[in-house]
Amino acid sequence: MQDKDGIFYYPYPENKRIRMYVREQDGNVEFRLNNVDHPEIWERHGWLDMDIIKRSAKMYEERGSKVDPTKIYDLETARYLLKESKK
Repeated sequence: MQDKDGIFYYPYPENKRIRMYVREQDGNVEFRLNNVDHPEIWERHGWLDMDIIKRSAKMYEERGSKVDPTKIYDLETARYLLKESKK
């Protein structure tokens, strides 16, 4: 899907107020989360590539967190959407 802010998918399909935007930058897929109920997320967090996301997940794990932040960053979906947008 696409809107004025770019190409996106719903990381939580049941919640259409949360969107994950994707783009390709210098050959890397990047992600940016937008939550209508928490606009500060968009404002404070820029575009993230998978390397940054994986490092963050490792930090969560080292702190003993049960949350896996990588679950909402779907590289396959992002690549598919980016490929389709070029058609």
